[in-house]
Amino acid sequence: MLTDTQDMDTQCPCGSGKPFAFCCEPAISGRKPAATAEALMRSRYTAFAIGAVDYLVQTTAAAKRSPQDAELLAEQTQITTWTGLEIVTTEAGQTNDETGLVEFKAAFESPEGGAILHERSRFERESGLWVYLDGEVELIPS
Repeated sequence: MLTDTQDMDTQCPCGSGKPFAFCCEPAISGRKPAATAEALMRSRYTAFAIGAVDYLVQTTAAAKRSPQDAELLAEQTQITTWTGLEIVTTEAGQTNDETGLVEFKAAFESPEGGAILHERSRFERESGLWVYLDGEVELIPS
């Protein structure tokens, strides 16, 4: 995970083109929650890329969490290198919405080789904060 001592200009892994410190880091560190479903999706992608497992668990809908999530996510983040994110489309998920959908493609490398995760993720608000609910996932070999 990036630390406070790293360069403030380090580009965010989510592909926004913004520095990490001004893009996904405030959400991942808990200083400023994601304002939209897309912002949460981008910050979760970044969390996968940097191994921020606690954030991934915290931003999953409570009803969808299971006791082994942290262990499984830790294993996954250690063997997967995320190499690019493309937002395909968003539906709702803005600051005044209660639900949203983000379709994206995320490229990665793993011990099994490279692939693209194509997902239509559903998000909702819990206690005023955006959380990941579930998604329709397609894995495309590259």
